[in-house]
Amino acid sequence: MLNQSTFTLVNPQNGNLAFKYLEFEDNSFFDHIQRNNYFSLIWVTNGNGKLKADFADYGFEANSLFAFSPYQPYMFTTATALKGISIYFHPEFFCIYKHHKEVSANGVLYNNIYQPPFVAVDESSAATFKILAEQIKTEMQKPELAQHELLVSYLKIFLINAARLKTQQQPAAAESVKDNKEPFILQKLKDAIEANFKTKHSPADYAELLYISLKALAKITKAHFNKTLSSLINERIIIEAKRELYLTDKAVKEIAWELGYEDEYYFSRFFKVNADVSPQLYRETVGFARAMA
Repeated sequence: MLNQSTFTLVNPQNGNLAFKYLEFEDNSFFDHIQRNNYFSLIWVTNGNGKLKADFADYGFEANSLFAFSPYQPYMFTTATALKGISIYFHPEFFCIYKHHKEVSANGVLYNNIYQPPFVAVDESSAATFKILAEQIKTEMQKPELAQHELLVSYLKIFLINAARLKTQQQPAAAESVKDNKEPFILQKLKDAIEANFKTKHSPADYAELLYISLKALAKITKAHFNKTLSSLINERIIIEAKRELYLTDKAVKEIAWELGYEDEYYFSRFFKVNADVSPQLYRETVGFARAMA
């Protein structure tokens, strides 16, 4: 890559970021906590360091591709300069929830509470991503007819290839612990959270469901997901709340009730603690209210 460059499209209705392409040559963009109201794709081509995201810390090497959802907190800590590219897009520009069947990014790249929010980029994928990045950069420099449609097409291809890459790598990670009893328990835990997160919010509830001690389940969860059991449950609830706030016009009180919270104000505090933004502000900047503006 040559000189650092940034290209941004804004929503003419509200002046907010719609789509952004950025080339970076240091860590200045990521050395503090980020909580953005748009999706992020960050490809670190050179450099290594540590990622702090949500409730966990991860080490990463060069050629890592990161994917962060709106308001997901993250920051990088490095001893050497990071180089790479970033692509940012608001859900108004392209919504992975609405287009899940087309790109399969939701639950793979984004909103996967059980896997690290990044993937290692192999040589073949790097070549593909580089071509797509250059096409996006070129298109950003010459706004012409159907620019939005073309950029969405490039973005879809980027997301599809990234999602495929991550699904190829996840089975390999599971293979390394196939001889333990823990993967079965963890799969049962994931199934239990998915089936019960709207009604069961306590780690003790899931230990009881799985017939395992709370201490043992907490230890296994931390060892394999690098997250506490509470954080897994909370993140799943927050993901569902965000989807409802983004995709529907349901009142916050109704969403809270559907997620097992009788007290709307308690739910709002819970949401703000875990998403670092109130449900109403999330809706106004990302969700249904903004989409209808």
